[in-house]
Amino acid sequence: MQNSQRQKDTILKNKIVWETVAVLILTLYPLRHIGWGLDLWDTGYNYANFQYMGLDHMDPMWLYSTYLANGVGHFLTLLPFAGTLKGMNFYTGLFVSVLAVVGYFFATRKLQIYGWITFLGELAAISLCWCPTALLYNYLTYVLLLACVAFLYVGLTKEKKWCLYAAGVCLGSNVLVRFSNLPEAALIVAVWAFGVIEWLEERKIRKQTREKRDGSSAWGRTFRRTLWCLSGYLSALAALFGYIHIRYGLDNYIAGIGRLFAMTDNATDYKATSMLYGMIYEYVDHMMYWGVRILFIVVVGILFFGLVEWLLDWGKKRAANTNSANGEQMAVVLRLGVRILWCGVDVAMLVWLYDRGFCDLVLYTYGPMYRPGVLFLLLTMGIAGIRIFHRGSDKREKLISGLVILVVLITSIGSNNKLYPSINNLFVAAPYTLWESWRFVRGVKDWKWKQITICSFPVKGTLCAFLALFLVQSVLFGTYFVFAEATGVQNVTAKVENNEILRGIKMDPERAEWLSSISAYVGERGLTGSDVILYAGLRRDGRPNGIPALAYYLQLPAAFNIWSELQSYSLEAMEQAMDEMRVRMAEDASYRPVIIMENKCVRYLEPISELGLTVGAAEPLPEDLMPLEEDAKWQLIVEFMREYGYEQTFRNEKFGVWECAGR
Repeated sequence: MQNSQRQKDTILKNKIVWETVAVLILTLYPLRHIGWGLDLWDTGYNYANFQYMGLDHMDPMWLYSTYLANGVGHFLTLLPFAGTLKGMNFYTGLFVSVLAVVGYFFATRKLQIYGWITFLGELAAISLCWCPTALLYNYLTYVLLLACVAFLYVGLTKEKKWCLYAAGVCLGSNVLVRFSNLPEAALIVAVWAFGVIEWLEERKIRKQTREKRDGSSAWGRTFRRTLWCLSGYLSALAALFGYIHIRYGLDNYIAGIGRLFAMTDNATDYKATSMLYGMIYEYVDHMMYWGVRILFIVVVGILFFGLVEWLLDWGKKRAANTNSANGEQMAVVLRLGVRILWCGVDVAMLVWLYDRGFCDLVLYTYGPMYRPGVLFLLLTMGIAGIRIFHRGSDKREKLISGLVILVVLITSIGSNNKLYPSINNLFVAAPYTLWESWRFVRGVKDWKWKQITICSFPVKGTLCAFLALFLVQSVLFGTYFVFAEATGVQNVTAKVENNEILRGIKMDPERAEWLSSISAYVGERGLTGSDVILYAGLRRDGRPNGIPALAYYLQLPAAFNIWSELQSYSLEAMEQAMDEMRVRMAEDASYRPVIIMENKCVRYLEPISELGLTVGAAEPLPEDLMPLEEDAKWQLIVEFMREYGYEQTFRNEKFGVWECAGR
């Protein structure tokens, strides 16, 4: 008895040690790149919005449509050591840590998934977080979505009303994190789906036992559960909208959100039809090309193994009067040989996938992860769909399977990034899929139908091969990839020594030179804290370039909008903002915003003399830049510069600075 108790104590201690190490890794791993790489787009853009949150320096549409994310971000800027890019990366990186750790405990405690499987799933999920953590409107959305899934699961399976209320609060709050999170209310569908499952189970029991229906029906419980969820949802909306009404006025909020709906006139990729088409197309395209080919390999394997089993059965019947022991030995050897052969086929499949460009090892691009990620999403939904309709699944497994499908589908709605957001949010889906795959590999046996054997080994082998590829590619991608202007950073060997915000950040030497020289100029001229207009032009396909991050890196609040090239920021809104800026300039003679442009916006302009700007000789327009005479926003800025006599006062290889004459 004592030895048995000691063994149990040892196992428990080992489990605690393992879990502590796992949680520690999941907490620290998301912080691995907080001092690595410099992004001129989203990272500094969002941090500037956090620091200068409010209508003075932010576009009302963006302020209101991501209000709660901006509010949380602004709070982070007030914390110790938040006055640097590295410090802010640390604080926002903790949101990924929270996702991984909460996902770990939810999967191991509530879903009863093995710790090591959950750890691998969460490690892969962290590694696939390609999106900068500065985009809190994404990561705060994922945190509340994960919390909602956990509360719904516990509330429905344990009949805890407060959990259902909390799930509604999470969904309601998410509308203020990012207004396009409205479709997440569809998660409440899980309440009714669970009600259907319970109703079917109760009906089956009544038929077997011939019991009469009692007063507590599945539909009545479902209705009450729905009311609890809706009450939490409406409570969150009422509290948050009440605060906004007191501080800003609901009319201003409605006007800002109204512009959000109107922006689809310019940014057509934000139309609901475009976003849904982009999602569906990616799923269908990847399934029809890669998925069908992999399924074909599996089907061939099943037929091949079935033929081998048929031949063995046929040979066994023919040799009934011979030495059966030798026959059995030969059958074992043949089956082993066939399995080894199939392992070779799976290896060949992986080589073929790499050779055909399914994924690659260029780790500063999305090539290593996107196609494996999309196929993993399809695998996840396929497995979840099977488990929902499988007779052997209990109602809890059906519930979490349905929730996983909803999370995978809903996460990408409201974004023009196709399926990238869903790949960025696998904190429930990855452990679930690995767990169900593990159960399939361990538990499913061959199936006999008449004289035909349906062998499971080809399915298991190919599934394991793909999951191994997925995990390896995910970890490799996560180890090296850091977002920078829609691709990954390279050659991070230099630092900027004369800028406190960028202290300790490693980057490309060329970028370090750009930022060092302009930081020195801003410091020498005493421009820190001055309002700024930033512009970098448009690409020929209409997509924006941009240098919005300079507002944060150089501590220059935006005069009206930090990233005015965005299609979501309309020309009419920019005209109105510039008219308001002119009024302020007329009232305050000392107020003259600084203008910073990317050099290619002006160095190719003809005729230069008409602008009164001191720039280099005109050169051919670069192929990736939209002709400037077709860029209406750029024309607005040039007209403003001409009107107030702006002159170029600084220029390096990347940026040019213009100041009002006599400033």
